[in-house]
Amino acid sequence: MYRLKHFIEWQAFGVCSAVGDKLGIATSRIRLWFIYISFLTMGSPVIIYMVMAFWLNIKKYILSARRNPLKYL
Repeated sequence: MYRLKHFIEWQAFGVCSAVGDKLGIATSRIRLWFIYISFLTMGSPVIIYMVMAFWLNIKKYILSARRNPLKYL
């Protein structure tokens, strides 16, 4: 149970970390605001979060394919 909680809080998709790094804001503050906004808007930011997570995964996939083009053959 602890491992699942740790994964969700600190490593789930890395969206908050990526936004925090890009804007120069602490990741914990971004997570906190995401939770507040999710409660106020009845969970609609979750859709935005999932789109951003998808975009980050695609971006990582494309960058890794550029580094080693033979990896996925």
